Amino acid sequence: MKHEVFHCPKARRQRVNNPEGTRRNIIEVATAEFANKGFSGGRVDDIAARTKTSKRMIYYYFGGKEGLYIAVLEAAYRSIRSIEVTLDLEHQHPEQALRALIAFTFDYQNAHPEFVRLVMNENILNGAYLGRSKEIQRLNATVIDALRDLISRGQHEGVFRRDVDPVDLHMSISALCFFNVANRATLLFRFAPRLPRDPS
Repeated sequence: MKHEVFHCPKARRQRVNNPEGTRRNIIEVATAEFANKGFSGGRVDDIAARTKTSKRMIYYYFGGKEGLYIAVLEAAYRSIRSIEVTLDLEHQHPEQALRALIAFTFDYQNAHPEFVRLVMNENILNGAYLGRSKEIQRLNATVIDALRDLISRGQHEGVFRRDVDPVDLHMSISALCFFNVANRATLLFRFAPRLPRDPS
């Protein structure tokens, strides 16, 4: 008597061909690795161990550690800029639009400390990898263009000064929002007894 052999489909490991999903997974894990350890401390082996792929595939997609690090920076800037364009600043009164942009920048950086840490690390490296990405340069130009238009409208309506430069304004907004996250550890250490306690 012949015995029929039934193969359970779950017994075989299905290989899913999803390049975009794989790239997203690698960048997500690499973002945490580089944000916590910097470029020098981040290891591709550790990133591969925590992804759904292999070290060989990381090199296939990104060409190496430097390429992966630049892709992480690009994804970080793409994320914040893609939300900025949805703020609909051009259809708001200039003062209201500026408040909306400042509030968004503060809230975003506070909610995404990994973005701040990546920028801090890139500053330590003197912008060595940031300058190699044309996409980041293009992305950052969008917020300057939006500010230039906002300032122009505000000046036309007489609510903004005539000597406001969009790059200087962006730097001021970024600096004030950035400081809250970048210096959080030292501020808590120095002023913890004076800071209000978390009600939770």
